[in-house]
Amino acid sequence: MAKSSVNIDAQCAKILSDVQAGRFSPVYLLMGDEPYYPEKVCDAILEHCIPEEEKDFNETVCYGSEVTAAQVVTAARRFPMMAERQLVVVKEAQQMKGIEELAFYCNEPLDSTVLVILMHKASADKRKAFYKAAQKVGTVVDSPALRDYQIPDWIHAYYASRGLQIDPQAAVLLGESAGTDLSTLVVETDKLTKNLPEGTTRVSVADIERNVGISRQFSIFELTKELSYKHGAQALKIAAHLGNGAKFAMPMAVSALFTHFSRILKYGALLARGGYPSPEDKARALAGVNPYFYKEYDAAVRNYPVRKAMAAVSLLCEYDYLGKGGDGALVTDGELLVELTAKILNL
Repeated sequence: MAKSSVNIDAQCAKILSDVQAGRFSPVYLLMGDEPYYPEKVCDAILEHCIPEEEKDFNETVCYGSEVTAAQVVTAARRFPMMAERQLVVVKEAQQMKGIEELAFYCNEPLDSTVLVILMHKASADKRKAFYKAAQKVGTVVDSPALRDYQIPDWIHAYYASRGLQIDPQAAVLLGESAGTDLSTLVVETDKLTKNLPEGTTRVSVADIERNVGISRQFSIFELTKELSYKHGAQALKIAAHLGNGAKFAMPMAVSALFTHFSRILKYGALLARGGYPSPEDKARALAGVNPYFYKEYDAAVRNYPVRKAMAAVSLLCEYDYLGKGGDGALVTDGELLVELTAKILNL
């Protein structure tokens, strides 16, 4: 798991532990491009902060499009009614007018109020007073989006937290299907675990194919594999099938292929120095790759030495441009993918 993901996961685990024990900060600023962790913290606060019988009088939940910062401050400055504390939650806070005015409240928050500012796929300006005040007096969760190559490691860690092991290929396939949205991955995992036989502790590719409704045979993961081994007929077959998919998008396919060939290029450059690389050097060159897949990259650098790998990266840059409408191309995304696959195979 990437360092930033590990940090945010550990931070949120600590916050959830405190919340469940009844320990609260006066202010929570929950933000970032990846909404999974901010929303998880917000849900936990809503569950544990105010007893059910006190919620009618001491819990206020509103949305940024419906309130101003001044109204939020007024609500936060109220005292709880016959209770220890009150909770004020602003969801979709990125839409709230005058959000910087919250800095004045954060500088002198009430001990009896828990104020939660939840921003969806957005962040407060870290240069300005509100962020600085919230950071000083309260708790800030800043959740970065994960890159596609970080997702399999996140899946492994998440499954481990649920007492499950997942095969490397299965994690890649699940990540390819769900993308980088962590909430989607969690939902798909919930669906999967409900359908697994009782006592299952290891999730395989077959489990993902059967329960998530995707096929390893026709995936970008399999396309990169067939390209690595230069299995031309199978690579072209997969490219044609992928390109005809209702959800296919050329930029996403090019991004995955670019990551793959960039790793081949780095690994090839390492080998070109001479001698067999140390495990540490190999791991750095193939950052984000599970060692289970090293064999594939050993084959790929033989089929795409540095010069050919550079040519493949150049082709990918060209087709990224075409896939985004460059040159007014009239061909479909699916046709572009087949054409790109053929050109890579011919390097």
